Amino acid sequence: MRHHHSDPADEDDFPEPPSKSSRKREMQALQDLGEQLVALSPERLKKVPLPESLYEAIRAAQGFKMEARRRQLQYIGKLMRKIDPEPIQAQLDIFAGNSAVEVAKMHRLERLREQLLEDEQVIGTIAETWPEADLQYLRTLRRNALKEREAARPPKSFREIFRVLRELQEASDAAAEAEAERAADEDATEQGSNP
Repeated sequence: MRHHHSDPADEDDFPEPPSKSSRKREMQALQDLGEQLVALSPERLKKVPLPESLYEAIRAAQGFKMEARRRQLQYIGKLMRKIDPEPIQAQLDIFAGNSAVEVAKMHRLERLREQLLEDEQVIGTIAETWPEADLQYLRTLRRNALKEREAARPPKSFREIFRVLRELQEASDAAAEAEAERAADEDATEQGSNP
């Protein structure tokens, strides 16, 4: 019987396989991600970058109950092992408002609200950015917010200003997204018609 002595340097060429418990944690994390996807509305689910097979499996799980749903979630977890979960997680973070872009957007709106309270002329900036904004309503909210501050009352109007600004921002984001999709569709149609 020959004994094969391996050189310790050779052992570094083969990384340790992941432990059973770390594989189990990864699989559970993917299944949890799958559960988050199943909980999404159909409109939001369409915005998540998913392969067709995974999308169909998630749509099916949304219609299942109890044991069938549990088995389908395991299947979704299995499908997710074959793909990169990062883009999916990034989209879920955007929905949750956790992305850096979303956080920056919220901070911008908060600063705009503060500027509006300090100077009524900021209404002009709002009008330029969002021509559909109800400027009269914003002026009223501004006056009420300043009165609330002076009287140390709950900041109802202050919060309402933010809500109005956020709705204006979301509407313009949605319009820009729709315009980008329309342009992409036109490009695809043009490329399809050019041999």
